[in-house]
Amino acid sequence: MLTIAIAQRNFTIGDFDASTAAVLDQMRRASDGGAQMVVFSELTLSAYYPGDLFEDAAFLRNMDAALQTVLQASKRWPALVTVLGTARPNPGPGKPLHNALLAIQNGQIVAEYYKQLLPTYGIFDEGRHFEAGPPVACTLDVAGHKVGFMICEDGWNDEGRAYAVNPFASLQAAHPELVVSINASPSDIGKRALRHAVFGAACRRLELPLLFVNQVGGHDQLVFDGASFAISPQAGVQFEAARFVEDFQMLRFEGGQFSQTDGQPFPVPDADGIPAVEFARRQIVLGLRDYARRCNFTKVVVGCSGGIDSALTLALAVEALGADNVVGITMPSVFSSAGSVTDSVALCDNLGITLLTHPIRDIVAQYESGYAQAFDGKLAGLPLENLQARVRGTILMEYSNAFGALLLTTGNKSEISVGYCTLYGDTNGGLGLIGDLYKTEVFALSRHVNASAGRELIPLAVLDKPPSAELAPGQRDTDSLPPYPVLDEILKWHIEGNRLPAPESAQALAFVGQLRESEEGRRLVTRILGMVARNEYKRRQAAPIIRVRSRAFGSGRQLPIAAHYPTGDAA
Repeated sequence: MLTIAIAQRNFTIGDFDASTAAVLDQMRRASDGGAQMVVFSELTLSAYYPGDLFEDAAFLRNMDAALQTVLQASKRWPALVTVLGTARPNPGPGKPLHNALLAIQNGQIVAEYYKQLLPTYGIFDEGRHFEAGPPVACTLDVAGHKVGFMICEDGWNDEGRAYAVNPFASLQAAHPELVVSINASPSDIGKRALRHAVFGAACRRLELPLLFVNQVGGHDQLVFDGASFAISPQAGVQFEAARFVEDFQMLRFEGGQFSQTDGQPFPVPDADGIPAVEFARRQIVLGLRDYARRCNFTKVVVGCSGGIDSALTLALAVEALGADNVVGITMPSVFSSAGSVTDSVALCDNLGITLLTHPIRDIVAQYESGYAQAFDGKLAGLPLENLQARVRGTILMEYSNAFGALLLTTGNKSEISVGYCTLYGDTNGGLGLIGDLYKTEVFALSRHVNASAGRELIPLAVLDKPPSAELAPGQRDTDSLPPYPVLDEILKWHIEGNRLPAPESAQALAFVGQLRESEEGRRLVTRILGMVARNEYKRRQAAPIIRVRSRAFGSGRQLPIAAHYPTGDAA
């Protein structure tokens, strides 16, 4: 019998003192609980992913010092094997570092493994700093049990689709009783199910039980949901750690099966997991909470327009940080409806937050006068609409600078995709919460927030009103865009395609296929794809957004600004 502790932790990149303290605490806890092995996540000491901090000499020295501290401390618990991740120097040719797994016991490194498969797609760029390890298995005898090791991406190529090497094959030849995988696997819609499917298939094919230990926490755009799990070839997923929070669990491994330390089975994990709308909520809340904490913000500010986007942003901010730490600012213009102000008041009352008012009528009027004098013309149309948005953006940044509050942007993925936003206006801010949610999902999540609260946090008047930027008389979003249920399907098909969960992907493909059966539909698709292409420059300058889907704007979707490429039927 082997007793294993999993330490699913929320480490901060570069905070070596805190990381070291957490590792030692979990080692002590594991030893006190009778564990023979404690397992941490990928790049434990530095947290995932430091990027070009790996090129900083002081960063590397501090990381090595943290390792030496752990090595020295491990002598306190000589029977305990500690499995953790860190970067290690590469003395040979190639990149200067390896992404390493170390097994530590009684002051010694008793096993050392280098990640073989280095992802360089989507949000990942490990080939920038790491050299791949040799295609050999790494095993260690732990309390009489042969344990094999791998690191995250190593487990995603069992069918040999993306790499020439399959680390699972080497492990199979080594005949371990158990495979331990340390991971920094960011979460998105459908990712949990995909992990279970990929690793479950490999375990069944190779007849190898596996323990998957994951990082948790928000790091800039990325959020890691934890959800560490244990899987056996016969029984499937036998254990799953908590999602979106730190967790410490003790597992018994015996006869190829996992159980609680008293031999009783763990509760059977729900195969479906949490609904997508609840997942998005928890992903965003954790992402904001950690972003604010790591960047030393205690308060946030949001422009409160009385519309659905700002309402949802405020509600999520309150959940993440508390009502006392959230401020809304309404900035009515000559085009603002009476409802935009009253709805803002009702929303902020429901949420228990401060609402400040800063009218922009006089400021805009001064710009109009100055324009007429300087350029001998009348400020109207798009320049006037954008001016109002930029005045509001300036006021919000004014408040952010004066009171040290993080400004949250309120743009959704539908608007950001087609450029229905104003650069240096509503794009101003330090973080976007809903920038990876399509407009239809914004409405769905808003209703979910109300249902979860058991009361009306977001007023029904906000949920029911036609979306409008209120930058011109009687303006509606549909003046410039197709209805959002139509637009969103086109965007899902174009931006994410088969990266969507299979049912969503099939639905988007069928919808666009039907749309393109008519000349009008083909023209619409071509127009929308052209709008997406033309507005890459806006997205490049926008605030980072919390990633919810597999292909969020930012590092996960890299396209040139200055390019000409086909759209519509030629796409």
